[in-house]
Amino acid sequence: MTHPGEEPDTAAYERRVYKNACDCQYLRVGLEFEETRPGLRLNAAHFKQLMVSALKDLHGEEYIIRVHRGVSAENSWQIIRRYSDFDVLNTSLQISGLILPLPPKKLIGNMDREFIAERQRGLQNYLNFITTQHVLSNCELVKKFLDPINYSSNYTEIALQQVSMFFRSEPNWEVVEPLKEIGWRLRKRHLLIKSKDQPKERQVLSWADLGPNMFLSDKDFQSAMKLLPSWSHPYIYPVTFATASESSGLVIRMYNEKGTLRDYICKAKPKDPFMKKYCSPKKIQGLDLQQIKTFGRQILEVLKFLHEKKIPYGHLHPSNVMLDGDTCKLLDLENSLLGLPSYYRPYYTQSRKINTTEAIDVYSFGHLLYEMTYGRPPDPVPVDSFPSAPSSDIVSVLQSILSAEAWKTSMPTIAQLLETPLFIDVVLLNSEKPQFKIPSKLKEALKTAKECMEKRLNEEQKAIHRHKRLARAQSHHGSEEEKKRRKILARKKSKQSVTENEVDNSTKSSNSNNANSGSGASSPLTSPSSPTPPLTGVSPVPPPPAAPPTPKSEILLPSQSISTANGAGRGALLNSIQNFKKGHLKPTDTSDHSIPTIK
Repeated sequence: MTHPGEEPDTAAYERRVYKNACDCQYLRVGLEFEETRPGLRLNAAHFKQLMVSALKDLHGEEYIIRVHRGVSAENSWQIIRRYSDFDVLNTSLQISGLILPLPPKKLIGNMDREFIAERQRGLQNYLNFITTQHVLSNCELVKKFLDPINYSSNYTEIALQQVSMFFRSEPNWEVVEPLKEIGWRLRKRHLLIKSKDQPKERQVLSWADLGPNMFLSDKDFQSAMKLLPSWSHPYIYPVTFATASESSGLVIRMYNEKGTLRDYICKAKPKDPFMKKYCSPKKIQGLDLQQIKTFGRQILEVLKFLHEKKIPYGHLHPSNVMLDGDTCKLLDLENSLLGLPSYYRPYYTQSRKINTTEAIDVYSFGHLLYEMTYGRPPDPVPVDSFPSAPSSDIVSVLQSILSAEAWKTSMPTIAQLLETPLFIDVVLLNSEKPQFKIPSKLKEALKTAKECMEKRLNEEQKAIHRHKRLARAQSHHGSEEEKKRRKILARKKSKQSVTENEVDNSTKSSNSNNANSGSGASSPLTSPSSPTPPLTGVSPVPPPPAAPPTPKSEILLPSQSISTANGAGRGALLNSIQNFKKGHLKPTDTSDHSIPTIK
């Protein structure tokens, strides 16, 4: 109960949101009051706050996000997102197993300015986290959230269309199941298939769109893709079938239930999504010393072979290394033919010393060696200090590739890595001979494509380097120390300018005196030294006071037009002006005969 003149007590209530089952998907807000005490009524302010909160949850507060890709000012755009959009993204990213710093919801008081500003900072922190996490930043969900225009296509449907066309021409294959998101590439899809002749054998079909590093002609590209199944090497995973169209490529390999080297390190299932397997693995284990030495030597040998054949690779990482017993075999040799970007490209574009395809493979090998040793990728790169390893030789190799000093100097070559104490004494027992037949015309095309890749990389690295220098200069220019230094310099320049003006004025005064003494009484009529005295015999009126000094540039310009004939007269005039003293003025009577006389 309430007494007269008292404010009614605030009702106890809860907020419930119902979702309508109709096609319009409207939300209906209901207020359920708890009758805990008689006489309680809903406060008008609280009721308004509840209504606004419900509408905010229905429509959401809009946030403008400015996205910038690369260093070019043209690659920037703005998108509008609501908190509900962030919430949907965050729910989808929970598969990663990471603790994501999304600001929590708030039902009451979510219109306050302080709360909105706090939430804005929290959402910025959230974006910073997911864009600096390498696996998250490359996933389809994040790319579509930040760049909906360029990533609006449904690549699964596009891949199925291309694959269905392939099955029409090759009816011997049929799909078992799609392998959803087992890789990190957005424009690459994988399907588990089987042959009708051998239905128990499972193979993996990989389809990928052409990438930005595609520099082969259509004819050379078709020729190289057809040669893939014929290429064999003891440390390259074989290709069963390969074909290409004008805009994509398709490759079939045998399915390996043991998975890749990264699956082995992370104890993951090969069919699981990429984010679930590698973002936050629960069980990670580095390899023992003998495995590190053997696997490392095998990978270096195949990299050396590819570079001797002038075949660019650039896609080495643990997920592209298949384990076949005690042997490592490279995957996705077709990636370089398709022009796809490297997994580590965001890293090595920051260093101008990693400017060749061999240097890219060496740098990627450093990442792989780090994961084989410690069971996790290096973070950050370059690496300042390395944890203890099974052998000091491992740390020496890692320092030569991933340290800050290596980024400033240069990467070692593959041949130099093979001669290090870590790998030089490793004996490889595999006696299989490589089979790589490449026509001479295709060799030249691959060499040209390799040079174009390196040129594009160098241009991107130069642009990033210029952008970094400009950013450092702007940061230094805006620092407090730099502002103080500029103020001190400005004061010094101001004092110096005043001093120079005073010196110039004194110099001109002395020159005027010298000119006046040399001219005598024969001053030109155009520049009299003093006004002509009146006929009444009144004392001459002194000249007006001297004008204030003008800037130096303005003083010098008129003197250039003064002739030699009237230089002395001008000096006398300046001398009389400068010698004027107000105390010399005296009162006098004048007879002005110019006034009309009326008679």
